[in-house]
Amino acid sequence: MTQEDKDLIAAGKMLPLMEEFYTIQGEGGYTGTAAYFIRIGGCDVGCHWCDVKESWDANLHPPTLTDTIVSNAKNYAKTVVVTGGEPLMWSLDYVTQKLRNEGIRTHIETSGAYQLSGIWDWFCLSPKKTKLPLKECHQAADELKMIIHNANDFIFAEEQAAKVSSSCELYLQPEWSKKEKMIPQIIDYVMKNPKWKISLQTHKYLNIP
Repeated sequence: MTQEDKDLIAAGKMLPLMEEFYTIQGEGGYTGTAAYFIRIGGCDVGCHWCDVKESWDANLHPPTLTDTIVSNAKNYAKTVVVTGGEPLMWSLDYVTQKLRNEGIRTHIETSGAYQLSGIWDWFCLSPKKTKLPLKECHQAADELKMIIHNANDFIFAEEQAAKVSSSCELYLQPEWSKKEKMIPQIIDYVMKNPKWKISLQTHKYLNIP
C-alpha cells in the first residue's frame, strides 16, 4: 500500500470495502425497510458466532475511494447502513458528511468498541463481551441490539441496557445457530420484561442478503 493510500484511509477518504449492496434491512428497529449496505473490512472483536468472519482481515479488502462508494449508494437508496466488520475502526466523518450532502440518511451497526466518528441518523449498538463499548457509544445509541446465545447473555443485556439513554430502543436477538433453543426463552423474557423487544434476522428467513 502506498503512503498516499495510507493517508487517504487515515482521513476516511478511502475505506477497506468488503462489499456494498442494496437490500432489505433484516434486523432491529428498521426491519423491513430498504437500505444500501456498506460493509467495511476489519474487526478484532472476535465473536465466535460471527457470520461474516471473512470481514475480519482488512488487508483482504481493497481500499476504495469513499467518493466512489457514496456515488454508488446514491443511485439506490435514501438510507445507508454502514456495517462491518467493525466500522468504527475507521474514520467515518468524511463518508457520513458526503452521504448527508446527498440527502441520504446514515445508519451504523457497531459493537461500539472504538472511538465514535461519523454523523448518524440512527446508531445501532450491538455490544460484545470480548471488547466492550466505549461510554460515548453507549450515550449515542438509538438502538441496543443484544445477541442472545445462551442464558447468561440476558444478564449481559441488562448490564448494557443500564448504560444507554432512556430513549434507546432495546432489542434481544437470538444468535442464528441457537435460535430454536433461545427464541422460547427470549419470548418468555420479553413478556416478563416488556421494555425489551424481539429482533429476528428476517433476511435469513426471506433468503435475501
